[in-house]
Amino acid sequence: MSIARILIVDPLSSLGRYGQLLYQAFLTLGDVRSYWKNFVQQMVSIGLESIPIIALAAAFSGMVTTVQTAYQLVSPIIPRNIIGAIVVPSMILELAAVVTGFILAGRVGARIAAELGTMRVTEQIDALEAMGLNSTGYLIVPRILAGVVMFPCLYLIAAFVGIAGGAGVGHLMGLIPITEFMEGARMFFKPFDPVFGIIKAVVFGFIITSLSCYVGYNTSGGAEGVGKATTQAAVSSCIFLLVADLLLAITFL
Repeated sequence: MSIARILIVDPLSSLGRYGQLLYQAFLTLGDVRSYWKNFVQQMVSIGLESIPIIALAAAFSGMVTTVQTAYQLVSPIIPRNIIGAIVVPSMILELAAVVTGFILAGRVGARIAAELGTMRVTEQIDALEAMGLNSTGYLIVPRILAGVVMFPCLYLIAAFVGIAGGAGVGHLMGLIPITEFMEGARMFFKPFDPVFGIIKAVVFGFIITSLSCYVGYNTSGGAEGVGKATTQAAVSSCIFLLVADLLLAITFL
């Protein structure tokens, strides 16, 4: 296999198949009745069931950021409210979205790839098409829409819990009172920051769900193929999240 094929042809071919799959799926976007029930189920699975792990990770991210900021910056010549001025924007602009994205790439992305991959290798997808259902619209559209809808909600929860965790641990450890923490947060708060975070969450949700659907839908090779697809979905989602994170920051900030 030539290097040109590995570096150019294969990625372009995969990109074309990915775009074609999304095009076929979203042609059925107006037929809400065919996927509404599945959409609600995916919202529960992707969103509600992910809240505990997202909240836990966000809380500890906020706590660690507060402690490390205090360790590095607090001195007699630097006001303590600088902690809040750093922790809050960090959670809103970066940590809440990225931590949520990485966790859901493993939890949601791997699950979607495993589900669709299993359906593919056991010929359940072929059976759906034989019954006259559009398999891409029935299986892929509700998962992507649920991700786009629920990821921003999870981001908001992560940002709130992370900030609360940071303020709480700072107060309990005697690093900074909550009032000073929030005073510092208000000093440098920009209204666009949470808007940017929500934009990032929407993009991350689309990337994770659409990539995982593509990988799972095109699985082959039996049980071994399903295992490979699960790993590929999680790893690819994390890589493209990092790329998207940089591009969004360059574009909007």
